[in-house]
Amino acid sequence: MFTPSRLTLARKRRGMTLVELGHRVGVSSQSASNYERGRQQPSDSTLQKLSEVLNFPESFFTAEEIDEIDSKSVNFRARSKLAAYTRDAALAESRLAVEFSRWMDDRFKLPEVDVPTPGRKMNPPLAVEFLRQRWGLGEDTSIRNMIHLVEAHGVRVFSLAPEYPEVDAFSFWRNGRPFIFLNTLKSAARSRFDAAHELGHLIMHSDDDAGVRTRAAEKEADEFASNLLMPRRSLAARVPDNPTTDQIIRLKKHWNVSALALTYSLHSLGRLTDWQYRQTVIELGRLGYRTAEPNGGLRETSMLLQKVFGFLRDQGVTPRQVARELDTNTDELNSWLFGLTVTATSGGRSSGSSSKARRPRLQVVK
Repeated sequence: MFTPSRLTLARKRRGMTLVELGHRVGVSSQSASNYERGRQQPSDSTLQKLSEVLNFPESFFTAEEIDEIDSKSVNFRARSKLAAYTRDAALAESRLAVEFSRWMDDRFKLPEVDVPTPGRKMNPPLAVEFLRQRWGLGEDTSIRNMIHLVEAHGVRVFSLAPEYPEVDAFSFWRNGRPFIFLNTLKSAARSRFDAAHELGHLIMHSDDDAGVRTRAAEKEADEFASNLLMPRRSLAARVPDNPTTDQIIRLKKHWNVSALALTYSLHSLGRLTDWQYRQTVIELGRLGYRTAEPNGGLRETSMLLQKVFGFLRDQGVTPRQVARELDTNTDELNSWLFGLTVTATSGGRSSGSSSKARRPRLQVVK
């Protein structure tokens, strides 16, 4: 039986309008609209064409409905004003990833959610202190791997499809589970900072605040990420007063952050004067640190997904079989799994850095 809402989902995932879909399939935009509204069933030949154009198997369009995700519940952050079709594409991808998350929950015993949401409003430094105590991180311990850390506490982390580079990181709560989506086209250090930024939103800002992303909320999430990744006591102990640009570039590796992020934190801490801060930013820009992160660290990726696909591989289950169970294809699966299905197929290891954080326990659900 044809499921109209899945056609809408697939179309939005590919960033198409009804007019474009109709043109490429060879039907009128009105017919395409009727398919999505359930007023008309596509013929077998049209369904086949829809499958080809939208790059989803035919079974995708006849499977059960997938729950909607209200854009108002999502913490969107874009570098510029986000076009509606781009936002819809990101939301569509997140719905598919949530379905995969449920698929994992049905088969594995995975970390339970342990992300605090204080009942009272906390400023960023206090929220970081609260989190570090809750998670046993110590007051000034460097975090080796942000993705591994949040996954160990029940957050599901997925990558964003590369065809929409203008979509920045975003997050939301879904049925008591926090989700973070990261743009992997950015530098490893920036992606790590984004993960901490989104964790700040999940902890400090309720669903009622999501979707709006005021400047104040963005500033709070940035301050949370800075305090979490670069503890003030640690900065004070390791960084001299008035550090040079070369010293900043060398020291950033200790906290696995960008040179600009460290510069900003040092300025806010009073280790750089206003003039020194401006000069350092100019110098870093001249060296290419505004558009990239020269000599950056290894990109963090998902340990949980590595373990899941490693276990499946050992059981003789291929990514293609997983995709078939989800009524999708491996290309789609790969787009929101950090490319790990390719790694799982070949048996290779990810280049993600190791972590001292509590590692997720992975067990088959009997």
